Amino acid sequence: MPLQNRVTPGGEIVAMSERGFFTGNRGIIHDPATRLLLRKRWAGKAWLVCHLDYQGRRRDVMGGRSWTELFFLDEATALAAGHRPCFFCRRAAAEGFRAAWARGNGGNPPAAAAMDAALHRERLQRGGKRLHALPGRIAALPDGAMVAAGGDAYITIGGECFRWSPGGYRAAVPPTAIDGLLTPPSTLAALAAGYRPELHPSLDTMRR
Repeated sequence: MPLQNRVTPGGEIVAMSERGFFTGNRGIIHDPATRLLLRKRWAGKAWLVCHLDYQGRRRDVMGGRSWTELFFLDEATALAAGHRPCFFCRRAAAEGFRAAWARGNGGNPPAAAAMDAALHRERLQRGGKRLHALPGRIAALPDGAMVAAGGDAYITIGGECFRWSPGGYRAAVPPTAIDGLLTPPSTLAALAAGYRPELHPSLDTMRR
């Protein structure tokens, strides 16, 4: 049985066999004795997205008390769920994200805690995922932005939409009715200002 540690673009933590290309965490939210999630889905405002492989270190997934290992299809999925790049294992990406955040949202490059506080306001509503209004046409969204429509999640790349699935993206007819923007507005502004998330290779196959 797969562990309940896979994150969807809507921020839910579910049990799936696919692991994805990134890991990350929201603090300690599991019982290491049973490897089951606790009732809470975060233990702080710092929701991170990390490298799967860092200096050859190996962890016993959900077997310790340091943090709960979560997994994402790709970085766009993690950003949509409300995570940000980790300054420890992904320093270059985190600095690039912070610089793009400043360009897109205005002001000086923020401290990590300031980004975490802003994202926490934008990603949650009454304990669940907060959806936001689109700032314009879906085709005008920056690459890597994600929207919700009819119970599915879609990523936008070059004005095209592709449907998210646990194993990769799928070709799709652009949805006509959008439920809302999954990617938090502050992250959307960073994407529009030039931050380029690492995307699942299934998109390369469909866009050749």
